[in-house]
Amino acid sequence: MIIKTILLFFFAGIAEIGGGYLIWLWLREGKAVYLGLFGCVALALYGVIATFQSFPTFGRVYAAYGGVFIILSVLWGWGIDKKTPDLYDWVGASICLLGVSVMLLAPRH
Repeated sequence: MIIKTILLFFFAGIAEIGGGYLIWLWLREGKAVYLGLFGCVALALYGVIATFQSFPTFGRVYAAYGGVFIILSVLWGWGIDKKTPDLYDWVGASICLLGVSVMLLAPRH
């Protein structure tokens, strides 16, 4: 269960961040229009992947995705944009990871 959850968060994050990045390249950096189209497909795929999570509420799942995406975005910037995260990036990402853990793993009625 936990492996499936992590993989879904990861793949959805790559689709969301990658899709946004492709659209960024197209509109902000003047790259080919097909990159923007691929970005749109990736963003739609992100919406589909999220529905496979087993958590019962849309809002909680998407809030948790927000925290995970912050971490993945820092890693994307480091790996793809070659912008090394500083201490504050890591502290902020850690706080987000803690928040996601509380939201998803806390015992509920």
